[in-house]
Amino acid sequence: MIPILVVLGDGIALHGSYLVENIKGEVSFQLYFNEVFGSLEFGDIIPSTVKSFFFGFAIGLVGCFKGYTCGKGTEGVGRAANSAVVYTSMFLFILDFLAVLVSDIFYEL
Repeated sequence: MIPILVVLGDGIALHGSYLVENIKGEVSFQLYFNEVFGSLEFGDIIPSTVKSFFFGFAIGLVGCFKGYTCGKGTEGVGRAANSAVVYTSMFLFILDFLAVLVSDIFYEL
C-alpha cells in the first residue's frame, strides 16, 4: 500500500502547488503542468517509489515480528506496539541512509 500512497501523495502535492501558484500568480493549469513535467526526470520519481517498496516491507516485517513476540495481555501488546514504532523508525532511517549511498554510487557510474 505504501507505494500507492506515495504516488497519491505526489499527485495531491502537485495539485496543491498548482492551486497556490494559480492563486498567487494566476498561472494556467496547462502552463503549470507543462513546466512541471518538462523539468521532471526519472531520477526524481523512480528512487522515491522504489524506496517505498522497501519501507513498506520493513514496516510489515518489524510489525509482524513484534506482534508475534509480544507478551501476554494488553500490557504486552502495548509495549510491543511501542517498540515496533521505535524500531521501525530507526530501521527506516538506516534503510534510507543505505538507499542514498547506493543511489550515489549508481549515479556516479
